[in-house]
Amino acid sequence: MKSLCVITARGGSKRIPRKNIKDFLGKPIIAYSILSALDSGLFDEVMVSTDDKEIAEIVLEYGAKVPFMRSEKNSDDHATTYDVIKEVINKYKDQKRNFDYLCCFYPTSPLIDSKTLKDGFNLLIEGEYKTAFSVGEYSSPIQRALRSSNGRLEMFHPEFQNSRSQDLEPAYFDAGQFYWFDLAKIKNEQHVYTDNSGLLVLDNDKVQDIDSISDWKLAELKYQMLQDEER
Repeated sequence: MKSLCVITARGGSKRIPRKNIKDFLGKPIIAYSILSALDSGLFDEVMVSTDDKEIAEIVLEYGAKVPFMRSEKNSDDHATTYDVIKEVINKYKDQKRNFDYLCCFYPTSPLIDSKTLKDGFNLLIEGEYKTAFSVGEYSSPIQRALRSSNGRLEMFHPEFQNSRSQDLEPAYFDAGQFYWFDLAKIKNEQHVYTDNSGLLVLDNDKVQDIDSISDWKLAELKYQMLQDEER
């Protein structure tokens, strides 16, 4: 059974320029994703899908492969993660190479370690899911969310106004870090969310969107905290 790791790293980034190779505590941030994937021992190949020559040169230094460049079609803001995955699978098939499992890993995931990747893979296999991916839990009950209506606050779900927090169902959000796929089961799917997906719930100290400089600084603080805990 063969497994492929695909790290998606296009060159364009509007909010944080050159985000995927920006220095993160001494290394390009994409290096952390590559090293976690390699350290896990789960993959027959760790590759980066990119349209950018500088990114390609950098990732080769950290042990990933760039067997082909990403197409222009799948390098704009409208291309989905699943579009990129399908392109990668088809290009490997053209090379007469096939894989049983695939993990799509984002380049800005420095908080994820090899153990978490293994936990995701075990969830996929043991649960017999089509896909498995990481999620974080909302810290506040979403059933008590508020909205503004003509300048006045009102609840989305007023029926839960007097409910105790512990009595409300937990809700989760996509951590935006990695997605495991059983390739034999997703041939007709069009996106990473399916009718049979397993959710790996992460501690929120391992979850951080990185869409701004303040997000970046929070991610660095969380990374350093996790490193201190391991010592």
